[in-house]
Amino acid sequence: MVSGRPVPRGAGLLVALTVLGLSPLSAPEAVAAEEPPPAVAGAAEECDPATGPYQRQVEEHLGLVVDGRQSAGDCAAIAAFQRRHGIEPARGYAGLFTHRAVMWQRALAEGDAIEGCPDTGGIVVCIDKNRQILWVEEAGRVVFRPVPARTGMPGYGTRTGWFEIFRREREFWSTQFEGPMPFAQFFSGGQALHASYRPIFEDPGSHGCVNLRYDDARALWSGLGIGDRVYVWGTRTGD
Repeated sequence: MVSGRPVPRGAGLLVALTVLGLSPLSAPEAVAAEEPPPAVAGAAEECDPATGPYQRQVEEHLGLVVDGRQSAGDCAAIAAFQRRHGIEPARGYAGLFTHRAVMWQRALAEGDAIEGCPDTGGIVVCIDKNRQILWVEEAGRVVFRPVPARTGMPGYGTRTGWFEIFRREREFWSTQFEGPMPFAQFFSGGQALHASYRPIFEDPGSHGCVNLRYDDARALWSGLGIGDRVYVWGTRTGD
Protein backbone atom coordinates (compact mmCIF):
# COMPACT_ATOMS: atom_id res chain seq x y z
CA MET A 1 0.00 0.00 0.00
CA VAL A 2 1.47 3.34 -1.05
CA SER A 3 -0.07 6.76 -0.48
CA GLY A 4 -3.24 5.14 0.89
CA ARG A 5 -4.04 3.13 -2.25
CA PRO A 6 -3.25 -0.44 -3.37
CA VAL A 7 -0.61 -0.82 -6.05
CA PRO A 8 -1.41 -3.53 -8.64
CA ARG A 9 1.40 -5.95 -9.44
CA GLY A 10 2.63 -7.44 -12.70
CA ALA A 11 -0.12 -7.36 -15.30
CA GLY A 12 -1.58 -4.47 -13.33
CA LEU A 13 0.49 -2.20 -15.56
CA LEU A 14 -1.51 -3.34 -18.55
CA VAL A 15 -4.72 -2.92 -16.55
CA ALA A 16 -3.64 0.61 -15.60
CA LEU A 17 -3.24 1.54 -19.26
CA THR A 18 -6.67 0.15 -20.10
CA VAL A 19 -8.44 1.85 -17.21
CA LEU A 20 -6.80 5.18 -18.02
CA GLY A 21 -7.58 4.80 -21.72
CA LEU A 22 -3.89 5.11 -22.61
CA SER A 23 -1.58 3.49 -25.11
CA PRO A 24 2.19 3.78 -25.45
CA LEU A 25 1.51 3.99 -29.18
CA SER A 26 -0.15 7.39 -28.76
CA ALA A 27 1.60 10.14 -30.69
CA PRO A 28 3.96 12.16 -28.47
CA GLU A 29 3.36 15.83 -27.95
CA ALA A 30 5.14 18.34 -30.16
CA VAL A 31 8.88 18.48 -29.63
CA ALA A 32 11.38 21.29 -29.91
CA ALA A 33 12.84 22.17 -33.29
CA GLU A 34 15.52 20.05 -34.94
CA GLU A 35 18.85 21.73 -35.55
CA PRO A 36 19.26 21.99 -39.34
CA PRO A 37 22.34 23.73 -40.71
CA PRO A 38 21.85 27.53 -40.84
CA ALA A 39 22.24 27.49 -44.64
CA VAL A 40 19.00 25.56 -45.07
CA ALA A 41 16.96 27.28 -42.35
CA GLY A 42 13.82 28.79 -43.80
CA ALA A 43 10.06 28.65 -43.86
CA ALA A 44 8.74 25.75 -41.79
CA GLU A 45 6.47 24.58 -44.60
CA GLU A 46 9.36 24.14 -47.05
CA CYS A 47 11.12 20.81 -47.40
CA ASP A 48 14.71 20.84 -46.16
CA PRO A 49 17.15 19.73 -48.89
CA ALA A 50 19.96 18.99 -46.42
CA THR A 51 21.08 15.46 -45.58
CA GLY A 52 20.68 14.92 -41.84
CA PRO A 53 23.14 13.05 -39.60
CA TYR A 54 20.66 10.18 -39.20
CA GLN A 55 19.61 10.01 -42.84
CA ARG A 56 20.44 6.33 -43.33
CA GLN A 57 18.73 5.17 -40.15
CA VAL A 58 15.56 7.09 -40.96
CA GLU A 59 15.58 5.93 -44.60
CA GLU A 60 15.85 2.32 -43.48
CA HIS A 61 13.04 2.65 -40.95
CA LEU A 62 10.72 4.26 -43.49
CA GLY A 63 11.48 1.70 -46.21
CA LEU A 64 13.19 4.23 -48.46
CA VAL A 65 16.24 3.68 -50.65
CA VAL A 66 19.09 3.64 -48.14
CA ASP A 67 21.75 5.80 -49.76
CA GLY A 68 22.34 8.36 -47.02
CA ARG A 69 21.44 11.24 -49.32
CA GLN A 70 18.43 13.50 -49.05
CA SER A 71 16.03 13.57 -52.00
CA ALA A 72 12.64 15.15 -52.59
CA GLY A 73 10.97 11.79 -51.97
CA ASP A 74 12.97 11.19 -48.78
CA CYS A 75 12.15 14.64 -47.52
CA ALA A 76 8.41 14.19 -48.08
CA ALA A 77 8.39 10.80 -46.33
CA ILE A 78 10.45 12.02 -43.38
CA ALA A 79 8.29 15.14 -43.02
CA ALA A 80 5.17 12.95 -42.92
CA PHE A 81 6.78 10.82 -40.18
CA GLN A 82 7.64 13.96 -38.24
CA ARG A 83 4.07 15.23 -38.47
CA ARG A 84 2.74 11.90 -37.17
CA HIS A 85 4.99 12.17 -34.13
CA GLY A 86 4.70 15.89 -33.46
CA ILE A 87 8.28 16.74 -34.38
CA GLU A 88 8.64 20.39 -35.34
CA PRO A 89 9.43 21.79 -37.78
CA ALA A 90 8.26 18.90 -40.00
CA ARG A 91 10.62 19.76 -42.84
CA GLY A 92 12.07 16.32 -43.55
CA TYR A 93 15.47 16.90 -41.93
CA ALA A 94 16.74 13.63 -40.37
CA GLY A 95 18.05 15.10 -37.12
CA LEU A 96 18.53 13.70 -33.64
CA PHE A 97 14.92 14.15 -32.49
CA THR A 98 13.63 12.24 -35.51
CA HIS A 99 16.21 9.52 -34.85
CA ARG A 100 14.95 9.18 -31.26
CA ALA A 101 11.40 8.73 -32.50
CA VAL A 102 12.64 6.05 -34.92
CA MET A 103 14.44 4.19 -32.11
CA TRP A 104 11.27 4.25 -30.01
CA GLN A 105 9.14 2.95 -32.88
CA ARG A 106 11.62 0.14 -33.58
CA ALA A 107 11.57 -0.84 -29.92
CA LEU A 108 7.78 -1.06 -29.97
CA ALA A 109 7.96 -3.42 -32.94
CA GLU A 110 10.31 -5.78 -31.09
CA GLY A 111 7.65 -6.82 -28.56
CA ASP A 112 8.85 -9.44 -26.05
CA ALA A 113 12.00 -9.90 -28.14
CA ILE A 114 13.33 -6.53 -26.98
CA GLU A 115 16.80 -6.88 -25.49
CA GLY A 116 18.90 -5.13 -22.86
CA CYS A 117 17.10 -5.82 -19.61
CA PRO A 118 18.16 -8.93 -17.63
CA ASP A 119 15.53 -11.68 -17.40
CA THR A 120 14.78 -12.06 -13.70
CA GLY A 121 11.78 -12.83 -11.56
CA GLY A 122 9.50 -10.02 -10.46
CA ILE A 123 9.00 -6.58 -11.93
CA VAL A 124 11.90 -4.66 -13.48
CA VAL A 125 11.70 -1.14 -14.88
CA CYS A 126 14.06 -1.19 -17.86
CA ILE A 127 15.70 2.13 -18.82
CA ASP A 128 17.79 2.08 -21.99
CA LYS A 129 19.80 5.30 -22.19
CA ASN A 130 21.14 4.32 -25.63
CA ARG A 131 17.68 4.49 -27.18
CA GLN A 132 16.09 6.86 -24.64
CA ILE A 133 13.23 4.48 -23.89
CA LEU A 134 11.66 2.82 -20.86
CA TRP A 135 9.64 -0.35 -20.55
CA VAL A 136 8.67 -2.80 -17.79
CA GLU A 137 9.18 -6.55 -17.69
CA GLU A 138 8.01 -9.30 -15.37
CA ALA A 139 10.09 -12.48 -15.58
CA GLY A 140 11.22 -11.51 -19.09
CA ARG A 141 7.73 -10.70 -20.35
CA VAL A 142 6.98 -7.13 -21.40
CA VAL A 143 4.06 -5.85 -19.31
CA PHE A 144 4.46 -2.17 -20.21
CA ARG A 145 5.52 -1.45 -23.77
CA PRO A 146 8.40 0.93 -24.54
CA VAL A 147 7.73 4.66 -24.15
CA PRO A 148 10.04 7.61 -24.88
CA ALA A 149 12.21 8.73 -21.97
CA ARG A 150 14.73 11.51 -21.39
CA THR A 151 17.70 10.78 -19.14
CA GLY A 152 20.40 13.04 -17.73
CA MET A 153 22.38 15.57 -19.72
CA PRO A 154 26.22 15.69 -19.59
CA GLY A 155 27.27 16.53 -16.06
CA TYR A 156 23.97 15.23 -14.67
CA GLY A 157 24.02 11.66 -15.92
CA THR A 158 21.37 9.21 -14.82
CA ARG A 159 23.20 6.59 -12.77
CA THR A 160 23.47 3.11 -14.27
CA GLY A 161 22.99 -0.25 -12.54
CA TRP A 162 20.40 -1.86 -10.30
CA PHE A 163 18.15 0.19 -8.01
CA GLU A 164 14.84 -0.05 -6.17
CA ILE A 165 11.99 2.42 -5.91
CA PHE A 166 12.20 3.69 -2.34
CA ARG A 167 9.98 6.78 -2.31
CA ARG A 168 6.89 7.91 -4.22
CA GLU A 169 5.39 11.42 -4.34
CA ARG A 170 2.38 12.02 -6.57
CA GLU A 171 2.98 15.80 -6.62
CA PHE A 172 6.60 16.68 -5.96
CA TRP A 173 8.37 20.02 -6.38
CA SER A 174 12.13 20.10 -6.84
CA THR A 175 13.56 22.87 -4.67
CA GLN A 176 17.00 22.23 -6.17
CA PHE A 177 15.93 22.88 -9.76
CA GLU A 178 12.69 24.79 -9.10
CA GLY A 179 10.38 22.63 -11.13
CA PRO A 180 7.45 20.19 -10.84
CA MET A 181 7.98 16.42 -10.81
CA PRO A 182 4.51 14.82 -11.06
CA PHE A 183 4.23 11.10 -10.26
CA ALA A 184 7.79 11.04 -8.90
CA GLN A 185 9.15 7.58 -8.09
CA PHE A 186 12.65 7.86 -6.61
CA PHE A 187 15.11 5.05 -7.28
CA SER A 188 18.62 6.53 -6.71
CA GLY A 189 19.10 9.45 -4.34
CA GLY A 190 17.33 12.42 -5.92
CA GLN A 191 16.90 10.67 -9.27
CA ALA A 192 13.34 9.62 -10.05
CA LEU A 193 10.97 8.53 -12.77
CA HIS A 194 8.52 11.39 -13.26
CA ALA A 195 6.36 13.27 -15.71
CA SER A 196 7.78 16.25 -17.54
CA TYR A 197 5.96 19.13 -19.20
CA ARG A 198 8.83 19.58 -21.65
CA PRO A 199 8.61 17.93 -25.10
CA ILE A 200 10.07 14.48 -24.53
CA PHE A 201 12.54 14.20 -27.44
CA GLU A 202 14.18 17.60 -26.99
CA ASP A 203 17.59 18.59 -25.66
CA PRO A 204 19.11 19.16 -23.22
CA GLY A 205 18.55 16.06 -21.10
CA SER A 206 17.32 16.05 -17.54
CA HIS A 207 19.26 16.81 -14.36
CA GLY A 208 19.55 13.05 -13.78
CA CYS A 209 15.93 12.02 -13.49
CA VAL A 210 14.12 9.91 -16.07
CA ASN A 211 11.58 12.23 -17.68
CA LEU A 212 8.42 10.77 -19.19
CA ARG A 213 5.34 12.05 -20.96
CA TYR A 214 2.60 12.88 -18.47
CA ASP A 215 0.26 10.00 -19.34
CA ASP A 216 3.10 7.47 -19.38
CA ALA A 217 4.27 8.59 -15.92
CA ARG A 218 0.71 8.42 -14.63
CA ALA A 219 0.25 4.87 -15.92
CA LEU A 220 3.52 3.77 -14.31
CA TRP A 221 2.44 5.36 -11.04
CA SER A 222 -0.63 3.12 -11.05
CA GLY A 223 1.37 -0.04 -11.70
CA LEU A 224 4.58 0.30 -9.68
CA GLY A 225 5.30 0.42 -5.98
CA ILE A 226 7.95 0.62 -3.28
CA GLY A 227 10.58 -2.07 -3.74
CA ASP A 228 10.13 -2.56 -7.49
CA ARG A 229 13.50 -2.83 -9.16
CA VAL A 230 14.94 -0.46 -11.75
CA TYR A 231 17.74 -1.32 -14.15
CA VAL A 232 19.54 1.46 -16.08
CA TRP A 233 22.23 1.02 -18.74
CA GLY A 234 23.85 2.69 -21.74
CA THR A 235 24.75 6.22 -22.84
CA ARG A 236 22.36 8.92 -23.98
CA THR A 237 22.42 9.28 -27.78
CA GLY A 238 23.79 12.64 -28.84
CA ASP A 239 25.87 13.26 -25.71
